[in-house]
Amino acid sequence: MPAEKKPARKPKPDSATKLFWWLWRGYVSKHKWLLVGAVTLMAIEGSMFGALSFLVQPMFDDVFTQGDRNALYWVGLGVMGIFILRALTSSAQKVIMSLIRQLSAAAMRRDLLKHLMSLDSGYHQLNPPGSLIERVQGDVGAINSIWSSIITAFSRDLIALVVLFASALSVDWRWTLIAIVGVPLLILPSLMVQAFIRHRAGLSRQIAGDISTRLDEVFHGINPIKLNALETYQSTRYDGLIRKGIDAEVKTTMGQAAVPALIDIMTGIGFLGVLIYGGSEIIAGEKTSGEFMQFFTAMSLAFDPLRRLGAMSGQWQRAAASAERLQSVLDIKPSIVSPASPRPKPAGAPEIVLNDVTLRYDDLPVLRGASFTAEAGKTTALVGSSGAGKSTVFNVLTRLIDPESGEVSISGTPIKDMALPDLRGLYSVVTQDAALFDETLRDNILLGREDVEEAQLKSVLDAAHVSDFLPSLSAGLDSPAGPRGSNLSGGQRQRVAIARALLRDTPILLLDEATSALDTKSEAIVQTALEELSEGRTTLVIAHRLSTIRNAHSIVVMDHGRVVDQGTHEELLARGGIYADLHRLQFKRSESENDE
Repeated sequence: MPAEKKPARKPKPDSATKLFWWLWRGYVSKHKWLLVGAVTLMAIEGSMFGALSFLVQPMFDDVFTQGDRNALYWVGLGVMGIFILRALTSSAQKVIMSLIRQLSAAAMRRDLLKHLMSLDSGYHQLNPPGSLIERVQGDVGAINSIWSSIITAFSRDLIALVVLFASALSVDWRWTLIAIVGVPLLILPSLMVQAFIRHRAGLSRQIAGDISTRLDEVFHGINPIKLNALETYQSTRYDGLIRKGIDAEVKTTMGQAAVPALIDIMTGIGFLGVLIYGGSEIIAGEKTSGEFMQFFTAMSLAFDPLRRLGAMSGQWQRAAASAERLQSVLDIKPSIVSPASPRPKPAGAPEIVLNDVTLRYDDLPVLRGASFTAEAGKTTALVGSSGAGKSTVFNVLTRLIDPESGEVSISGTPIKDMALPDLRGLYSVVTQDAALFDETLRDNILLGREDVEEAQLKSVLDAAHVSDFLPSLSAGLDSPAGPRGSNLSGGQRQRVAIARALLRDTPILLLDEATSALDTKSEAIVQTALEELSEGRTTLVIAHRLSTIRNAHSIVVMDHGRVVDQGTHEELLARGGIYADLHRLQFKRSESENDE
């Protein structure tokens, strides 16, 4: 049953911090020794510019002013060594961090996908695929890039600042204080900018999800778009989302750029103060030019890491927006789960019983005390007008939805007492729209199984009449099915789905309008394959064409969520009622089509 759509969850102030802690414990800590190595290399890299600033003073005072040739060589070699060591540590830490980042992102995406697949069908009815794709790809990517940037900032840039400020302080603590006097003035503007960035970044991530959803719908509905000449309409809608995305991204970037810009302004003011105050001391002979150049170099080199650390606050807010989106998904728990102590699944073809089952979608009743029995090893058909609740019965049987009341049992075992994998392992399902993946026919039939011998596979292909059309395909069984099976005809897709069901060899078969969209020739072939598939299994069939189920052992007639009659084809016709009316209507329609 679709979950009731909840209002947007108010972000928790510390949700980003919690998620980053979860990221560390679950993913990054698995590579902690690689991370220790990378952080060590970053610290060495960051300290190199500080070491460089310490060499500036002897370069000016000993070499340039006093003409000490020995100092020329050791200062020169020292500068060269600093740049070589920085190059090596920089390259090595980037490679290691890239490896950690990719491994962590892959594991996070895998676990997030697994979590999303565990959520109830109602959640997926309310959240379009494009939005979920953006959560798995875009949001994880945003968080993953930011945590590595944060580690780099605090391991390299913070060390660089510490060493550079130490160099500046060694020259004159008053000059250093003058240089950073404007820093406290940045606190309030920075906090305001961070709040702005977080809001705009959240909007940007939401728009990115909407864009992915729009693209997903366009590409999956390309033929209806062409047939209805909707290209301009869809392009206009997409263009509107793109414009919103551009606006959100530009404003987010504007906020991120504000903090480094404020740092630039404060740095300029500080340098002016140092130049006036320090220049007076140099003119008076109290300080040397070498000391001033050491201080100036240290503060100049501190400029870039300081700007990067300032920009990090904005990047953190962007990551926080993605963190909240992921947290909102991770907080959701599936309501349909396996019991703590599951009962074993029944053996053989089982009996299926629905007893007074009720269910509603929001305020709309769908099943109203539905009750019937599907006998073991026999075929039971469900008929009725659209909206009678037939497909909902299948969803209840497989626990895609749980009823509000009543009980469903298989061979006397309530389905809620069975482990979900065991329950769903009892069923093979063939629907009107055969769900094929963009893989080869072989992959679509095997579905990852590696224990199937070629003789067994050939037997399945023959029984499902897949062997009939394989010679017409370029690569036979290894031909690609195309997106959603688009390289195959409707009848071919159905036969591949039947082959898959035969290979599963489950005791229960669910057929939902399996032949309704096929032409007469394809329907006859598929119907023959379905009859072979049903042999010895408990089969439930949903069909609008009553001619396809007249030989069913039992026919259940449904109307507005209730079971109003049950019997064989002849018994139901003899009693009159809804089934007889449906049969009469279809018979007249068939005669009319034949006359035409």
